[in-house]
Amino acid sequence: MVELLRSNDLVFLSWATSVLQDAGIEVLVMDQHMSVLEGSIGALPRRLMVIDDDAAPARQALLQVGVDLETNPSPFG
Repeated sequence: MVELLRSNDLVFLSWATSVLQDAGIEVLVMDQHMSVLEGSIGALPRRLMVIDDDAAPARQALLQVGVDLETNPSPFG
């Protein structure tokens, strides 16, 4: 598995997951339960993961909607 991004922004993670799923890419969001254990204060970022073979297509799908993982991981600011 490859980590595409990590974020505390639940809206962004949900949106990015939707973009990738619409592109036919399976996504796993890790550390969701750790966030709950630490009190849901958002201190622990959640990680968006894809299988190795889907990493390049996933980056391309996100780039097409304005997410450049190298320079600005979130189009929401």
